[in-house]
Amino acid sequence: MFSDLRFASGGHGFKRWGPPKVYLRIILAAVLASITPSVVHAQSEGSVDEQTEGPHHLSVISGLTYVDEADETAYTLGIDYEYRVSDLLGVGFVAERAFGDVEATTLLAVADFHLTEGLAMQVGPGIEFAEGEEFAVGRFGVLYEFELGGGFTISPQAHYDLSELEDAFVFVVGVGRAF
Repeated sequence: MFSDLRFASGGHGFKRWGPPKVYLRIILAAVLASITPSVVHAQSEGSVDEQTEGPHHLSVISGLTYVDEADETAYTLGIDYEYRVSDLLGVGFVAERAFGDVEATTLLAVADFHLTEGLAMQVGPGIEFAEGEEFAVGRFGVLYEFELGGGFTISPQAHYDLSELEDAFVFVVGVGRAF
């Protein structure tokens, strides 16, 4: 299905784009650079407790990736950033790494559609780095975000990643903070 989007390994692959670890560092640096001005601005106007919610939301996600075709399971760790454009729509990215039976790094550009208070659907395209190659991937998922107070959240999530290499189910819990 995504064969026309797959990067050719001859001359492109990691030689052209670098290893997945580099991508994670670049994304983390970009997130920290975008967060820092918001935090400084919020602290200059009042305490963090007074301004617990803003358009930004950053979560650390942890859970499992399961590949049914190969009956493989892997521990998954990552980050999920969202900028809330409106009450209905948020845009952002997900960067996650699967360790164990499945060794893969996935980078996604996502849209979060907030259907009700707490319930959201997440969709988006991305790139998966596995077995020394790059593959196009599409994510479809659902999450429910519980607000804990002080801008903190916890969200169980279930996603289906459709890839040329192999499809996977991703079950994670996100712990995050709105700011």
